[in-house]
Amino acid sequence: MARIASESLIERLVAWGVDTVFGLPGDGINGIMEGLRRHRDRVRFVLVHHEEAAAFMATGYAKATGRIGVCLATSGPGGIHLLNGLYDAKLDHVPVLAITGMQETSVLGTGYQQEVHLDKLFADVAEYNMMVTNPAQLPSLVDLAVRTAYARRGVSHLTLPNDIQVAEAGADPYKSVAPVRAPQTAPVYLQSPGLPRQEDVEWAAEVLNRAERPAMLVGQGALHAREEVLAVAEALGAPVVKTLPGKAVVPDDSPYTTGGLGLLGTRPSEELMDEADVLFMVGTNFPYSKFLPEVRDTRVVQFEADPTRAGARIATDVPVVCDAKEGLRALLPLLARRDGNGHLAKYQKMMAKWRSDMEALENPDRHPIAPQYVMSIIDELAAEDAIMTCDSGTIATWAARHWTIRGGREFYLSGTLATMAPGLPYAIAMQHAFPGRQVIAYVGDGGFSMLMAEFLTAVQHRLPIKVVINNNNSLGQILWEQMVLGYPEHGVRYAQPEADFSAWARSCGGFGAKVTKSEDVAHAIGQALSHDGPALVDVDVNPNEPPMPGKVSYDQAKSFAQAFLKGQPHKAAIATTLFKDRIQKLSD
Repeated sequence: MARIASESLIERLVAWGVDTVFGLPGDGINGIMEGLRRHRDRVRFVLVHHEEAAAFMATGYAKATGRIGVCLATSGPGGIHLLNGLYDAKLDHVPVLAITGMQETSVLGTGYQQEVHLDKLFADVAEYNMMVTNPAQLPSLVDLAVRTAYARRGVSHLTLPNDIQVAEAGADPYKSVAPVRAPQTAPVYLQSPGLPRQEDVEWAAEVLNRAERPAMLVGQGALHAREEVLAVAEALGAPVVKTLPGKAVVPDDSPYTTGGLGLLGTRPSEELMDEADVLFMVGTNFPYSKFLPEVRDTRVVQFEADPTRAGARIATDVPVVCDAKEGLRALLPLLARRDGNGHLAKYQKMMAKWRSDMEALENPDRHPIAPQYVMSIIDELAAEDAIMTCDSGTIATWAARHWTIRGGREFYLSGTLATMAPGLPYAIAMQHAFPGRQVIAYVGDGGFSMLMAEFLTAVQHRLPIKVVINNNNSLGQILWEQMVLGYPEHGVRYAQPEADFSAWARSCGGFGAKVTKSEDVAHAIGQALSHDGPALVDVDVNPNEPPMPGKVSYDQAKSFAQAFLKGQPHKAAIATTLFKDRIQKLSD
């Protein structure tokens, strides 16, 4: 059997350490599928039910492992479906390679069936973007695509016409123009040096040592630097604020952290941003600039791996290009240690009050079921090294505030894109990557319903993921956003009948439980976590539970009140929930 060009593609991916490809076949990639079949002992093909899920899986795989994630889709509509997941990778800066099919070169430009020029369509999402037109190009183009994805922390895209896929491997029909020299050695990615310039570190130390009210803001770029972050926080006496993608940088019970920032954050973190005289940003390009300090009152030091992002979000006095871990290690010996720091003690006291308030909302006696209580049960019963994936929406609020990072726990969601539906595909990819760890997808009914077919994927691949659905039969985050803008809610609650996703789970061959009473939550989640295969718990929660910001502004409160006055259709239930939440916080 002749060796085809698609084998050259797969073999070069193997040389880069790729062991998994997520995708959905089609007539535009039959040659690539044959290449995968011939090398099925070296690369695992994970057949999904929707190409968007394949892209999310590749992104989740890259987020959790640090290695390149690979997804595959057919020409035309298949490739189009990848885009949402690929933008998640682009905006959260993780390396992903998308491979797509293309019509035969002889018919390109004729308006052939499904002729979509995906290289043009992907021009914005991809850092490297190429249509292969010569089989001899493949090893070199794969190398360039993978290196670029790693170097620029983003998406690369290769699209292969059908005739190129099945041509003889290494064939070069254009030798008369210029010979193609395929690489003969194993591919190597030379990582950029992570060490900062000494003069930059000294400059940063000078500013930080003068701070009277320092604050650290750490993100996903510091996930590998927990010990260094805590050591610097101790030396400076600085409270540590965490972005949501950086939630696992330091444990949530650390005496140095004030938790998250923004709409899903904590009141102490917002107070800290108002008071800090020096903000030290490490491994983050926090996009919500309105929650950052006023630059006229606060000096800013930033450790950032990408030179194009250093100082891009907020005016930065000391931008330092470096790896977070290497940079903090270089900085530590230059810091003047502080003793008896009242600044840190103040925020430790505020965080103790905040944690008490959050615990008060985890009340099992409330009806309808409080989503905070559901999250607290997951937190209590999950393993110490569990991986949690999360969708966007109100569920991100409950996870941010009630999922506790301790031990080896991790947390992943769509950060900057904040798209719906990645929680389930992420969980599948991460369970593939870490078969011995507990992986929990905490998702909303809106996000789950978009890609719910992938639960069947988990069953078919015997992946023991656990799914907990926070089912409020609505698009909860949008409901509250409408009200904060001063509009009565519209078009955000689903009609009857409500979905019972546990029935879907059971029909797929997995474990499924429906919960409508608080007293059944712990038992159902315990059963799911102990089940030896895929399991799903669908919990009906209070649809009127507000994901209130850590610190409510006057304008937010005013708009919220105006929405009620304009005829909020569920104002009685919402007011009752708000009243109960307030009483619960005051009851301790």
